[in-house]
Amino acid sequence: MYLITGGRGAVATRLTTLLHRDRLPVRVGSARPEDLTPPDGVATVRLDLTDPATFPAALDGVTTVFLYAAPDRIGDFAAEAHHAGVTHVVLLSSSSVLGPDAAGDPLAKSHLDVEQALLASPLTTTILRPGSFASNAGAWAWPIKAGRPVSLPYPHAHNDAIHEHDVAEAAYAAVTDPRHRGGRFTLTGPDSLTFAGQIEQLAAAIGRPIPVHRASREEWKREMADHIPAVYADALLNWWESHDGRPVPLTDAVEHLTGHPARPFTTWAADHATEFTAS
Repeated sequence: MYLITGGRGAVATRLTTLLHRDRLPVRVGSARPEDLTPPDGVATVRLDLTDPATFPAALDGVTTVFLYAAPDRIGDFAAEAHHAGVTHVVLLSSSSVLGPDAAGDPLAKSHLDVEQALLASPLTTTILRPGSFASNAGAWAWPIKAGRPVSLPYPHAHNDAIHEHDVAEAAYAAVTDPRHRGGRFTLTGPDSLTFAGQIEQLAAAIGRPIPVHRASREEWKREMADHIPAVYADALLNWWESHDGRPVPLTDAVEHLTGHPARPFTTWAADHATEFTAS
């Protein structure tokens, strides 16, 4: 039995579909299982990764877990998983853990804490470390639909935008193919793109120009204050500044795991174009 955590997320949803398609036994966990809409025949269970009382029922009969990185009770989760007979965990972590000061970076630390806890446990752990999700561009949907400029403090900062379907398909390979057990995989998109470049590709997908406003750091933080705590906003700004005009390294891990190259951002933009045009 496969247990998929974070069941409402895009990666978990796609992974569940792939496992069900191939008639593999799968259970989906979420803190709010009533909000899930899995394929017919897929069981759901309440699983709150901050509440150990929900762990035993979710893990009953499970041998492989796809795990979102939630650090609060990871030691308890690992212990209960081992007690329940789980033999393999595939962790969705982040390439931010590979940074020079990951332990001091609030964006990286939660992922690093989960990695370290699992690696110290008896569980065989496979780690997927995606870079920047292409879906981060979804934050631009509101101003684009409103006809307003997109605020970018570092429009020429590079990132390695990866399609959520590539992450899910890499996860499928990791949970089902024993050759990948215990591996560490840094997942990237196929291109090092600037935010300005992504905006251009998104504009082409929706068929109209998208204006950009070059915001100061403080201006951007004020705009995001209701959505991103200041400590995380500063960490994001520092990361963007460090990659301003500097291409990011790319990997072929998606192709290694899935057998196909990573999807370009143009594909993501086409797949999600209506999210930037619908009222």
